[in-house]
Amino acid sequence: MNAMLVVIVGIIILIVGYIFYGGWLAKQWGVDDSKVTPAHELEDGMDYVPAKAPVLMGHHFSSIAGAGPINGPIQAAVFGWVPVVLWVLIGGIFFGAVHDYGALFASIRHKGQSLGEVVALNIGDRAKKLFLIFSYLTLVLVVAAFASIVASTFQATYVDGVVDTAASATNASVAMISLLFIVMAILFGFFVYRKGASLSVATIAGVIGIVICLAIGLKWHPIYLGNSAWMWVIGVYILIASVAPVWILLQPRDYLSSFLLYAMMVIAAVGVIGAGLTGADAAHMDMPAFTGWYDELAPTGSSLGYVFPALFVTIACGAISGFHSLVGSGTTAKQLDHERDAKPIAYGGMLIECALALISLSAVSFIWTEYASGEIVTPTQVFATGISRMVASIPGLAGAQQTIASLLVLTVSVFCLTSLDTATRLARYMFQEFWLKPGETYKDATGFKAVLCNPVVATAITVVAGVGLGMTGYSKIWPLFGAANQLLAALALLTVCAWLGNIGRNNKMFYIPMLFMLIVTLTSLAQTVTSKVAAISAGKAAGDWGPYAQAILGTLLFVLALVLAWEGIQTIFFKKKAANK
Repeated sequence: MNAMLVVIVGIIILIVGYIFYGGWLAKQWGVDDSKVTPAHELEDGMDYVPAKAPVLMGHHFSSIAGAGPINGPIQAAVFGWVPVVLWVLIGGIFFGAVHDYGALFASIRHKGQSLGEVVALNIGDRAKKLFLIFSYLTLVLVVAAFASIVASTFQATYVDGVVDTAASATNASVAMISLLFIVMAILFGFFVYRKGASLSVATIAGVIGIVICLAIGLKWHPIYLGNSAWMWVIGVYILIASVAPVWILLQPRDYLSSFLLYAMMVIAAVGVIGAGLTGADAAHMDMPAFTGWYDELAPTGSSLGYVFPALFVTIACGAISGFHSLVGSGTTAKQLDHERDAKPIAYGGMLIECALALISLSAVSFIWTEYASGEIVTPTQVFATGISRMVASIPGLAGAQQTIASLLVLTVSVFCLTSLDTATRLARYMFQEFWLKPGETYKDATGFKAVLCNPVVATAITVVAGVGLGMTGYSKIWPLFGAANQLLAALALLTVCAWLGNIGRNNKMFYIPMLFMLIVTLTSLAQTVTSKVAAISAGKAAGDWGPYAQAILGTLLFVLALVLAWEGIQTIFFKKKAANK
């Protein structure tokens, strides 16, 4: 099978899905561009700030993408390329894009509040509390993981207590470029939002600035800090970034960073198409179309298990991801300029991720032998190696392989920081909304709730919990994240479905996706709990609290899913109103 054909045909299918299915959804749901969005109605210069569609797309796409659409498809490739392609296309068009679009649309019709508010008004306050607890804990885990990942890409290497500058040069460059990005984003936001600079002119200047940042960071990187020091620095940064007005840092930084991701996708597309047209051996997918129902390959040394539910939990951001609903209903909804922008930003943004997932699958296919043997298994390295080799196969570009590989790794690292402070801001919203009644904002809180709902206090609690967990062992419970993330997607689908039904709109397009994702996550959680209990019973968990934590948390998530699903199903199918709860 030719990788170029897979990518091109896949992208054509995604475009057709966007035009026809996305357009049909907008009509079914009653998207109305004459309605005033929360960004204008509640504009406060901090969280509610209208953003032009290209700027908001940059923020949204940067926040939901990260390394997700690269990691998932590459890891799931052990089942063969056919299952991955089918799930990316079917899941993306009919599951993920519907999920993202629905979550954003529901939020803008609820004053830009998170899905917790939608749950409260359409299912019940008890369901809201459970949903927010689950979402907040999931986000704390994301903060812990991404803070640790970012720190590891910044940290210096020490030999006998002394910094090895040669071995630390790449990480120091990544750190320097990331810091320069922050400064450039602040300048961009100042000139665009406070000095009225033209967005097109500022964008050109910003792209030039990106190139300058890369050039400076690669040549000059004087900061060498250890992992713990970087964790503290990152903690202070996300604390400030998550309470600062979005126009100062979040909007401009994510917008400018998105050009790095677009550039990465262009380079990858050039590699795929170039290798295909030149007849390079790498243009052909050497991986099997289907390897079997069980992952016996296990290149990392750990099997994913059976294709169901593993495929649908492993490929998250490339097909459907619950984290997207938190971004759409958390930050994006508060910045949406017009309702018409929701389709390209949410539905379109998801399909762009699907395209990146297909490119990632092509990358692993190009080095399939090395991946299957366990020689190169880290997804970021697999992606960078595969794409750079494709580009190098094009006549005249053979010498560009190492440079392109380094830039691709750098780009993925930059996006980890983007997702990190977005997750922190989202966690702050969730923490605040937990203490509030439907329709209230943190400004309406009194007494101890006013203290807890204060943006700085809520963020500080989140940062301490997330960074603390990141420094003490988030990896012990990280294996639960895949199922938790997809459970969140199922609950988001259920929530939007309940709301649309309550307002008399067609919600039947949610039935199959939400039921399927519930079954997937419940099966995955049951497998995890069973395996951990078996390991504990066999005495294989001695001195390790990880299996105990996974067994307990997995059980709690399983019960949570059943409770929320039952309450949502009562609302959807038996018309039990939230007011009765």
